[in-house]
Amino acid sequence: MSRVASLLRASLAGVLLAAFSFALIGPLANLALWSVAERWYTPYKLPVTYGTRYWEQVFRPTGDAMASLGTSVWIAVLTVVVALALSVPAGYALARLKLPMRSLFMIVFLLPQAFPSVAIYINVARIFYKLGINGTVLGVVLVHAAHGLVYSVWIAAAAFAAVDKDLELAARNIGASALRTFFTVTLPLAAPGVIASGIFVFLESLDEFTGTFFVGVPQVMTLPLLLYNAAMGGNYQVASITALILLVPSVLFMLFIERFLRADVLAKVGA
Repeated sequence: MSRVASLLRASLAGVLLAAFSFALIGPLANLALWSVAERWYTPYKLPVTYGTRYWEQVFRPTGDAMASLGTSVWIAVLTVVVALALSVPAGYALARLKLPMRSLFMIVFLLPQAFPSVAIYINVARIFYKLGINGTVLGVVLVHAAHGLVYSVWIAAAAFAAVDKDLELAARNIGASALRTFFTVTLPLAAPGVIASGIFVFLESLDEFTGTFFVGVPQVMTLPLLLYNAAMGGNYQVASITALILLVPSVLFMLFIERFLRADVLAKVGA
């Protein structure tokens, strides 16, 4: 009886693992199939004709895809610069200084996630239109940075909180100023967490669609907008290739997190 129960448990575990693998890998496999499908229509379960014609179309130097990719990367880089310029001092202050209502400040940075994004971006677009920055890279960067602060401030605060204060005290005891201690001791030790927060912001900006749609269209065309247009136009090959391109930075980011970001830093997020 025990052997039957063990066999049933093993079978159930195998079925659950297979279902999880299908749910995880199935959509990626579908994207990969569509990216090389030159002809695919019902009632065929697999593409009728395979080829790389659409890959060549996407990576053509004069095509919209590469221009949109360049715009997306440029906006993401500027967003990281703006977000880190605000989150590094804010994270240090929240982690190191005795601020009144610290928990309230931490919650305030979560507020952009607490409301429907469409309603917010419609009003932001109206305000930016009055300021003359709607449909500009600056307007898109500001929207992305405001959204990215949710991640960068919390992670930066956790990174600074994980730095041993005794090391800072030792630097001060041998004559280092507060500013020199920050740049030679605190910031280098917190650098992995700060870099991780920058990568979070970069990926969030790279994948952001809603804010870019309301604030940037039609003058600013990023890769997610190109993906949306291709999918709505029925060009699933270009949409799939674009989605795979957007997937690459996320995979690289996960490898970075596994390699560099320590568990004790992650444990201090929100602490």
